Amino acid sequence: EGFDCVLRIGNLTDSGLTARRLGSLPMINCASPGYLVKYGTPRTLADLDGHRIVHYSLRFGAEPPTFEYRDGNRYRERPVQSMVTVNSADSYLAACLAGLGIIQAPRSGMLANLASGALVEILPDLPCEPMPVSLVHAHGRSVPKRARTFMAWVAQTMAPHLDDAVASRA
Repeated sequence: EGFDCVLRIGNLTDSGLTARRLGSLPMINCASPGYLVKYGTPRTLADLDGHRIVHYSLRFGAEPPTFEYRDGNRYRERPVQSMVTVNSADSYLAACLAGLGIIQAPRSGMLANLASGALVEILPDLPCEPMPVSLVHAHGRSVPKRARTFMAWVAQTMAPHLDDAVASRA
């Protein structure tokens, strides 16, 4: 589509494009203070039975709402209830801020809302799987210098926000 590269957050599909993994975004469980006043603060997985999440889905009705968490060495999904299903990051955050449920989102994107008190971290010992971050391009091995330079800058800029950041290669 005329792009030199794209920053992709999330799991990659096999598209025939070349991907360069930069690292992964650590995740956080959040809720608004208003939500917590109304429903209480969950302290355990079992407490989630009385709670709601904001369900994020690119295809409405495609999958049931779940709360993802680490159980020993693997990630599991616990079925939960939701009041609303959304398909964009902006509406996901807006629904949480409006008190419609718990979200699981990249920590770096929630810092301002946490600092202001608009959101509260909950269940800190039960984060969901970190989101992979990659640069994707169609140049194969012959990446133009302008694209290599830009990709190195993106990798350097993103590194402080990523767990397991991969060293920059120009």
